[in-house]
Amino acid sequence: MRKLLGAAALSALAGCAVGPDFHRPDAPTTTYGPGGLARTSGSEAKKGLPSNQDAPQLLAMGKDIPADWWTLFHYPELDQLLKRVLARSPTLEAAKLALQAAQQDKKATESALYPSVSGFYNPARFKTSRAYSNVPIANSWLYTIHTAQLNISYSPDIWGGVRRQIESAAAEREAQRNQLEAAWLTLTSSTVDAAISYAMTRAQIETTEALVADQERTLKASLAEQALGAMSGADVAMQRTLLAQTRATLPPLRQTLATLHDEIAALSNDMPDAPTPEFELDRFVLPGVLPVSVPAQLISQRPDIRTSEAYFHAACAQVGVAIANRLPNIQLGFDPGFAAATIAQMATPGYGQWTLGAMLTQPIFDGFQLQHQEQAARKRYEEAAAQYRATIVSAVQDVADSLSAVHTDADALIQSAAAEHESDRSAQIMQAQLRLGDVSQVALLNVQEARLQTMLTLIQARAARLSDTVGLFQSLGGGWWNRVDDPAAAVPGGAKAAASARPAAGSAGNG
Repeated sequence: MRKLLGAAALSALAGCAVGPDFHRPDAPTTTYGPGGLARTSGSEAKKGLPSNQDAPQLLAMGKDIPADWWTLFHYPELDQLLKRVLARSPTLEAAKLALQAAQQDKKATESALYPSVSGFYNPARFKTSRAYSNVPIANSWLYTIHTAQLNISYSPDIWGGVRRQIESAAAEREAQRNQLEAAWLTLTSSTVDAAISYAMTRAQIETTEALVADQERTLKASLAEQALGAMSGADVAMQRTLLAQTRATLPPLRQTLATLHDEIAALSNDMPDAPTPEFELDRFVLPGVLPVSVPAQLISQRPDIRTSEAYFHAACAQVGVAIANRLPNIQLGFDPGFAAATIAQMATPGYGQWTLGAMLTQPIFDGFQLQHQEQAARKRYEEAAAQYRATIVSAVQDVADSLSAVHTDADALIQSAAAEHESDRSAQIMQAQLRLGDVSQVALLNVQEARLQTMLTLIQARAARLSDTVGLFQSLGGGWWNRVDDPAAAVPGGAKAAASARPAAGSAGNG
């Protein structure tokens, strides 16, 4: 017993804890794909699309991401919308409260390191049988006892089980903080995407309405030619069908616009009757330089990777907790107090009492419950490790897909712009031929219809390129580590923890 207590004392003084110590896994040394290009396709012409949306984009590897990355689109109304969304979002508020709750849970766990002190006062009236009284005529079988006592107990954290539990709670708090950053990133990305989609849908409606007006003029001209015998009824029927098909595309577009309006209002914590900024596609400026974090930086920046790492850490600490539960434990107790017939006697010497004791406990047989709990904790540790590796693979794939989309949709935009340019040129040639009498009005209107169709495709390509830029910022983590208004600063002890958790700007492996 002396050897056991001595070993326990040395272990407590040394501050060690049973179970594996958590070490952050090494950062991946991979790349985002073979033969990556540092520059996307684009038009260098001065007469490009509005806001230079067809210009090439430079991919700056290792460059840091600003916290307010949406300001790179240079759209003041978008900036104001984001301020409103971030200030009013109940989703973000709920995530902040969850972080504060996790911080309090950690502090509650830390209380196990301190002694527990409780007190009680118990006045009691007793009646004893006369058969037990030494002086029956003195009425001594009726008496009162006032008892006041403190209960002080302390369990030394010999094996570090409590410290492992605190370590796990701290990791859970870190996971909750990263979930807050994930909510912030999702909220900002969804808002910018909704604004771009709203502007695209508006442009599609305007172009489609122009297309309907053009087809109505075509039908009118076709009816006139039919009256003169220059066009068959079948050709006129085809024009009517084309017009009806184009008109049928307007209601879904208007429904989409209304849905996007409601989505933006909901993101701002507004009702559907709240006004929405009339975003215009032409006013979005395409960022010319796109910062791209290397994979070694990604693990410190992506909230989902950091959340998975925190759960990995918590699972590691729980192994130590499970091991400590199977080892001997010491309970120290001290119970000082007073017991007297009256309250006044408690201040008189001789009525004090105390109990001092120590208890050593060791699980002997519990149906192998603690053993199975330890094995389960180890399996959860291995599960968390596998999930962490899967999260990294998914994150790298996400960035690779975003980079591929940036390149591919840049090429698609150039092709769509070229098609729109050629269709415009064809319309100009047809107008010249019409003035010379070489073609009919119907032929010219058909060419103009084709041009408007290419315009719709071009609108989608422009919006896709803007959305690809949003997707890249989102896949890289969104620059939350550069924010000044740290949401964790409102949490007791959160500002210091958050500062130590922030990755260094432009550096790898910090966190």
